Amino acid sequence: MKKKYICATTVSVSIADLFGRVIDEMSKTHEVVAISAPGEGLDSLKGKESVRTIAVPMERRISIFKDLRSLWQMWHVMRRERPDMVHSMTPKAGLICMLASFLARVPVRIHTFTGLVWPTSTGLKRRILMFTDWLICSCATHIIPEGEGVKSDLLGHKITKKPLKVLGYGNVKGIDLDYFNPEGKGYQKSHDGFIFVFVGRVVRDKGINELISAFDRIRQEHPDTKLWLVGRYENELDPLLPETSRRIEQGDGIEMLGMQSDVRPFYAQADALVFPSYREGFPNVVIEAGAMGLPSIVTDINGSREIIIDGENGVIIPPQDEEALYNAMKNFIEHPEVIAPMAANARQLIASRFEKGFVRDCILAFYREVSQ
Repeated sequence: MKKKYICATTVSVSIADLFGRVIDEMSKTHEVVAISAPGEGLDSLKGKESVRTIAVPMERRISIFKDLRSLWQMWHVMRRERPDMVHSMTPKAGLICMLASFLARVPVRIHTFTGLVWPTSTGLKRRILMFTDWLICSCATHIIPEGEGVKSDLLGHKITKKPLKVLGYGNVKGIDLDYFNPEGKGYQKSHDGFIFVFVGRVVRDKGINELISAFDRIRQEHPDTKLWLVGRYENELDPLLPETSRRIEQGDGIEMLGMQSDVRPFYAQADALVFPSYREGFPNVVIEAGAMGLPSIVTDINGSREIIIDGENGVIIPPQDEEALYNAMKNFIEHPEVIAPMAANARQLIASRFEKGFVRDCILAFYREVSQ
């Protein structure tokens, strides 16, 4: 009789994204159950042999009554399914899944921290977020931090005293190097002037206020420079300063390109990624850009500092530092002889550390280790 393995994320689109290749391998030897909130991502797995899906509504934001209902439903799922191993990723799925599987006495309970919110929070919100992460760790039998920075934060702030294991070079998703290939689809740069590209949510915590201010200064000195913003606003969660929003709307070198299902053409046409985020878990954007041959300007935060080797495939600057960001962008434009070797190294460094098959094999090896 096959053992049973459950993987869980909060929203459905993350299931295939984070667990896709792992599910394919695990289904050869285990009965696999994928759990998330209802959605297309969960539906996409229904046709896979040896894989079942269960929808459990979960809210991304704190919602006490809805969270209690989700916990009750998840506990019933765990009691009914009686899995041998449960692995959750993303914060709310981690809280609900680890609590439910602990109460149901699931033998192996794994949670991956793909990022921490509380290091940049304050007051009561920070205490609540730290408590929920402590609770997740208390209920899990094994904890995987995505990168050494997340590991250091969990231990340094006494969220847990349990042993933590970073898998491979930290990233838990990996990248498809055939898909993110600068030579694919006949990509060619066909523009004048330097193009910086940012990919992600266009919000305060991504450093957009500092980025727009720094770009305005760059634009005065190099009028043909462009900045592409590939992503969406989240004004209800993390709004920009009013003057920043007005500047983006004015254009004049700034193009707000919105969400894109395929970001490769924008990487391919750009000259560098600029990613001045305040906090991250392990930013896939920086990995994608590197795989597409782009050097990057990133901030000295968890994840980014583990992808970029300063001076080799990009540069690292302090977070929330407009002057440092301006100087880095200016250097990229004015010193192509320094930037060219970084671009040449970018894809090779990503391939050696974050290729999707390597990341998958690290997770599967960990499963074998903890199942013995």
